[in-house]
Amino acid sequence: MMKKLLLIVNPCSGKKKANRVLTDIIGVFNRGGFDVSAYMTAARGDATEVVAARAAEFDAVVCVGGDGTFNEVISGLLAAGGSAPVGYIPAGSTNDFANSLKLPKDMLQAAQDIVDGAPHPLDVGRFNERFFSYIASFGAFTRASYATSQSLKNTLGHFAYLLSGVKEVAAIRSKRLRVTLDDGTVYEDDYIFGGVSNSTSVAGVLTLKEDMVDMSDGLFEVLLIRKPRNPVELTGCVHALLHQKYDTPMLTLAASRRVEIEAPADMDWTLDGEKADGASHLVIENLHHAVHVITNLK
Repeated sequence: MMKKLLLIVNPCSGKKKANRVLTDIIGVFNRGGFDVSAYMTAARGDATEVVAARAAEFDAVVCVGGDGTFNEVISGLLAAGGSAPVGYIPAGSTNDFANSLKLPKDMLQAAQDIVDGAPHPLDVGRFNERFFSYIASFGAFTRASYATSQSLKNTLGHFAYLLSGVKEVAAIRSKRLRVTLDDGTVYEDDYIFGGVSNSTSVAGVLTLKEDMVDMSDGLFEVLLIRKPRNPVELTGCVHALLHQKYDTPMLTLAASRRVEIEAPADMDWTLDGEKADGASHLVIENLHHAVHVITNLK
């Protein structure tokens, strides 16, 4: 008997390349023993609603799209208390999370890897009442990830994020935050960037070394960048990020299962590259092994 697979497709992701190979993707799953029901999203939030309502009917859920589409799929799954394993075929413009998972850029190969692969546990983040798969962030380069037009992202890919970030530097502003980790450590300062992540690549701008990140260890990496007081500090900060050197007073890098943050209530955040409203008090928690992602990694 064929297994049932729910295929969620974002037809607007990236350069819409998935639309040209969708029939081939479905063919890969059919030959792999899956009866495929495809759903094409038409608006933000569609994937969450469909997965929450229908995931229990299927043996697996696979999304074709970018990191935002994957976020919607796991959000729907967790909201409904579902346990179906999730596959991810990257088709976005940056695919930070997909890169951290070492998923193939070739969509047909990604589909075949899901057929041949097995479910592996993965941690998920909860940001107050919302979920994220790999990053909750604020500050410099954060607005760029959702303010850049989709057409520019499609044309320039990673460079769009960098370009938008550079345009933002001249008007950069810091935010006063108080950050408390689960061991009681408190950081309080004026920060230009903050990220609570479970990924080696953040918005195509920041990179953490692979040996620093375990995506299923129950811990987040917490990165805070203090406001530079002068051009020398700013230059040093950029140099440290480019060369992945975190032993500088400008940067704080720590690990924590739970992060409490007191911040300006009107400060915007992004969750997996999508805009999220802030609050004066935020609780970010690691949901250990909350979902199982199908990969072909040994």
